[in-house]
Amino acid sequence: MESIIEVALPPEEVFAYATDPQRFGEWQGDVVSVSTDGDAPLPVGARFTTTRRIRGTDRAMTQEVTESSPPYSWAARGTDGPIRPTARLTVEPGPGGAGSRITFDLDFEGHGIGIALLPLVRRQAERSAPISFRKFKELLEARG
Repeated sequence: MESIIEVALPPEEVFAYATDPQRFGEWQGDVVSVSTDGDAPLPVGARFTTTRRIRGTDRAMTQEVTESSPPYSWAARGTDGPIRPTARLTVEPGPGGAGSRITFDLDFEGHGIGIALLPLVRRQAERSAPISFRKFKELLEARG
């Protein structure tokens, strides 16, 4: 699933905010808590655990940073659990060099029982991601 948004802030600010797991709960409504291996920006190989409330139940999942090229690209993948997300972010200067254009790519891999749950998880992500990305844009632009 790919989503593209534009934010009226420079790529450096957008990248720093978008790739800081400690800030995920500010713009992702299902995030309950996050713990990390260290402080942002997390290097390739660093892990973070996000606890999300899914259908009334808190579920923790660990992800590993697989790419980090500030301020332009970042990726992480799930390392455990029946549903493992893969997220990729690219940030480009916006049209005419003003602001930023952000592309979020999100997908999921099922393991065990997670294979049967993939269609449900993808549908839920398709409904909730646009809400998260609108909030992301609003919060960032309000700061700027």
